[in-house]
Amino acid sequence: MMKIRYGVQLLLLFLMVPAAIVQASDLTLWDVAGETEISLEKAAERFPSPGIVYVGEFHDNADHHAYQLAVIQSLNKKGRPLAVGLEMFQHIEQSILDVWIARQLSEDEMRRAFTRNWGHTWDLYREIFLYCRDQKIPMVGLNVPRSITRKVARTGFESLTFEEIGKLPPIVCRVDQAYEDFLRRVLGQHSSDSGFRRFCEAQLVWDTAMAIYALEYLKSRPKHTVVVLCGMVHAWKLAAPDQAIQINHKVRQTVIQPSVTGRWTPGNVSKKDADYLILGLKK
Repeated sequence: MMKIRYGVQLLLLFLMVPAAIVQASDLTLWDVAGETEISLEKAAERFPSPGIVYVGEFHDNADHHAYQLAVIQSLNKKGRPLAVGLEMFQHIEQSILDVWIARQLSEDEMRRAFTRNWGHTWDLYREIFLYCRDQKIPMVGLNVPRSITRKVARTGFESLTFEEIGKLPPIVCRVDQAYEDFLRRVLGQHSSDSGFRRFCEAQLVWDTAMAIYALEYLKSRPKHTVVVLCGMVHAWKLAAPDQAIQINHKVRQTVIQPSVTGRWTPGNVSKKDADYLILGLKK
């Protein structure tokens, strides 16, 4: 029995190591504008302070969350005033994040809140949440209620009730051709025009809300850098970053995306898309 228990403990330790051992010095980025490789440590010196750093992800990819943590660590070690913005948390549940950082919430309670907001993927984000708590780095909920974006995708923005509109920040949902073309390009979308237009509206609500909430945080804490963790689709420059620029043209921003073999790699991503690609990822 002791051997079995010891073996299980070793297995659990092994499974927890990958996210913990990734350091800024281990990561290489592709500088899109400079067309050259650069270490994360050197690239971090260029990240805006104050400003917004978007770090894209595939939600189910552990490597992506490990490099997100490395980005946060690299800025924190430089003594930057930081906050971490989360697509994974609704803005209306900000108080949960605040009490977590204040160490007034247990991990089990945090896991339940995370599951309520984002689903059963806590373990993929756990190291990020623990690091922010331990380093007292504020975490900011950037998302809107999922029921609203689902409804917009299904029946359009105009179908929202007055009560549902009241749960959103001030958003004007007008999908222009450039935004629609951008989504078709990154998603390879070929659905019906009406269905895709409603999908674009849902994405625009999502992008605009995250931009507004990140900018609101910066307005109240103008010396901070907000590291936004979100899906790749939201992190491209024509997504949430463009919405932020439309609201505040002076905001400084950097976009970091994972490289994706056969799709998003050096040579087929331009400086209009992103500033850096993380190299050497499995997916």
